Amino acid sequence: MSKLFENMKLGRIDLANRLVVAPMCQYSAQDGCATDWHLQHLSNMACSGAGSVIIEATAVERIGRISHGCLGLYTAETELALKKVLEFVKTIRPDVRIGIQLAHAGRKGSSQIPWRGGGTLPADEDPWPTVSASALAFDNGWPIPQTLSLQGIARITAAFVTAAQRAVAAGAEIIEIHGAHGYLLHQFMSPLSNRRRDDYGGSLDNRIRLALQVAERVKAVLPPHVALGMRLTGTDWHPDGWAIEDACELAKRLKAMALDYVCVSSGGIVPHVRIDTFPGYQVELASKVRHASGMTTRAVGMITQPQQAEAILQSGHADLIALARAILYNPRWGWHAAIALGDQPGSPPQYARALPPVWKGKAV
Repeated sequence: MSKLFENMKLGRIDLANRLVVAPMCQYSAQDGCATDWHLQHLSNMACSGAGSVIIEATAVERIGRISHGCLGLYTAETELALKKVLEFVKTIRPDVRIGIQLAHAGRKGSSQIPWRGGGTLPADEDPWPTVSASALAFDNGWPIPQTLSLQGIARITAAFVTAAQRAVAAGAEIIEIHGAHGYLLHQFMSPLSNRRRDDYGGSLDNRIRLALQVAERVKAVLPPHVALGMRLTGTDWHPDGWAIEDACELAKRLKAMALDYVCVSSGGIVPHVRIDTFPGYQVELASKVRHASGMTTRAVGMITQPQQAEAILQSGHADLIALARAILYNPRWGWHAAIALGDQPGSPPQYARALPPVWKGKAV
């Protein structure tokens, strides 16, 4: 059996394999509520052959959304809408574990959905005031966010806790805290966006304080059968920004708090940064974090081929492999990968006739 399709434990959760559908924003919610688009999208991803599917960045408060189309978990209505979707998705393949990425966009919120421009919302599109670690705009032409007070920090921390409880009630089995891609927790971590002079700014200890507080508070309310992880940034790709050494230290702290995994991504804190992308360009970051911290680690970013994913695992660079665009392009990527690596694809029985192996002992 390949490593990619080997089962494993994530906390107390059994995963059928090490392939993960990464969280991918769909920009198709209605005031935070999941819609029929999410029903078909997540059902499709559940049929992909992956052992787990992580739902897109989901805002913990209304002003924490990236756009008007972003999912949220901040009202009873948003919880109920998600629960209805997940109840159906779990009938597709009951062994697929469903997770959700909880997030707050901070200064990158109040923006247009990508296919309508992706910039900051104009005055006639119902923009909202944004918040951040410091009053620094994301880019030229973007509004200056309000610096979060200590009371505001406490409010957002509590919002992460409540959203985690709503996620569990809706049926999520994995909670992933979003600490990357230039969103709020990352805005506190990076010296490029955090110029505070209180207990949440300056030193690395202070800049990671909010992320650790959120993780600790969320961990405290989760039932033992729910896994908890964090997506963190390996580097800002900027000489004055967050570096891989910072990511390794944060992962060590999260490991000491008994989180179950980290997913290592990069970039997003400031625009116009040159990133040399190539297949698996973030894998080295994940490998460094894994070996420095001993934390179960997920690699992500331009991993597109089964043999490439298998080699990453066999080489000890990561424990899990997440796919995003590759699995949107080919929603049966897991089936094809399993066959290529000599394993049995995981699929609903309704689709078994499409697979090379077996019906009643005979090749189809």
